[in-house]
Amino acid sequence: MTFYVDGGTRLRCVLPFKAVPTELQLLRKTVRSTLGRWGVLAVADETELIVTELATNVIKHVGEGAPATLVLEPRDDRIRVELHDKGHTAPALGSGGCDEECGRGLHLLSAMSLGWGTLLTATGKAVWCEISLEHARHCVKVQRAAELLDEYRRVVGVGSVVVPTYPVLEESVTDIIADLLHWLAVQGGDPDDILDRAQMHFEAEREAA
Repeated sequence: MTFYVDGGTRLRCVLPFKAVPTELQLLRKTVRSTLGRWGVLAVADETELIVTELATNVIKHVGEGAPATLVLEPRDDRIRVELHDKGHTAPALGSGGCDEECGRGLHLLSAMSLGWGTLLTATGKAVWCEISLEHARHCVKVQRAAELLDEYRRVVGVGSVVVPTYPVLEESVTDIIADLLHWLAVQGGDPDDILDRAQMHFEAEREAA
């Protein structure tokens, strides 16, 4: 996988936020859209869940409204997630009992990640974990599609959008398909037939998966 922008700068998403319940939905949306741009939506569900657990722990144990920062960074075979806050107490795994909500969240974090830990910083701490990309690595078709989408947006002059939203990317996908159908029609092909065949291939591959 390639996770570098032009010039060799490593991709990174840094999102400051206030630790309040209403921010959790925005965090989840940002995680999903970011992973989509990076071509690793295969790990979006677990990453969203982990980020939600970490942010919820900040609300409970540092304080509602406390400033925090989410950092996502893709590496060769994993996504690193960091949640920075101003608390100075490192979380610890509990027994997972019903009265240990933070402990249960950390057990979940431990089970879903390659590893996790806490780093003390000058202003507080950062709880980090790393999520395997092995499943996403094998999604070759998705990776090819993401690369095609990036190139298409560059060719038509819209690749300069720093953080394209999902509706923007969806519109680009529609444009790609329409352009291909125009090309096919010029070659004397039948667009309806190709669309039917593509749908059959997609459904067969999804069923096999």
